[in-house]
Amino acid sequence: MSKHFELTDETITTHGRMLRRIRATRDLSQHCVKAGDLGGFVESEDNLAGDAWVSGDAWVSGDAWVSGNARVTGDAQVSGNARVTGNARVTGDAQVSGNARVTGNARVTGNARVTGDAQVTGNARVTGDAQVTSSRHVLTLSPIGAENQTVTLCKTTTGHTLKVGCWTGTADTLMEEVARRREKYWGDNETRNQLLTSEYESVLVLVQNRIKEWEIESV
Repeated sequence: MSKHFELTDETITTHGRMLRRIRATRDLSQHCVKAGDLGGFVESEDNLAGDAWVSGDAWVSGDAWVSGNARVTGDAQVSGNARVTGNARVTGDAQVSGNARVTGNARVTGNARVTGDAQVTGNARVTGDAQVTSSRHVLTLSPIGAENQTVTLCKTTTGHTLKVGCWTGTADTLMEEVARRREKYWGDNETRNQLLTSEYESVLVLVQNRIKEWEIESV
């Protein structure tokens, strides 16, 4: 199958590399892109494969590869030997570099940085000021709780962030959020509710242990 994009004459230079804006040559309905729509920037045609798309002022350079149905948007950057595949999304001001891998349905957003040999997979949500330089800097657990949520713990520049579905907090505030959900959403089956609460308590133990590991790294 022919490429779904072409290189235009519009260029930018970043880190000494010249990148060119892309233009869609056919519709990409999964990205709400029509033939003729302009996208983001790539250093070469080899940076983009499958039905993947780069939009806005986002760019892909070096030997980085975005493939499948993956999308890089906003001001996001993918460089080095990084791979963004599957249905993964890299958005906002996020950066993926080095030999990092972002796959599956993972999301890297905000000012997050994923570098080194780190792997972000599955339904992981890496957000805010996350600093992921190793696969050990992300912990993902699912399905958890009555809502079958994905729990994502990420190392950040100042400590950690914990995400459960749409909620973002810390290990210290997790059980407070669980109590709120229990009262508002879980219903009246107390036996089941206690089991679900215990499940979150087990999650908290894993989360606290991983945070301690990061603290030891910093010593």
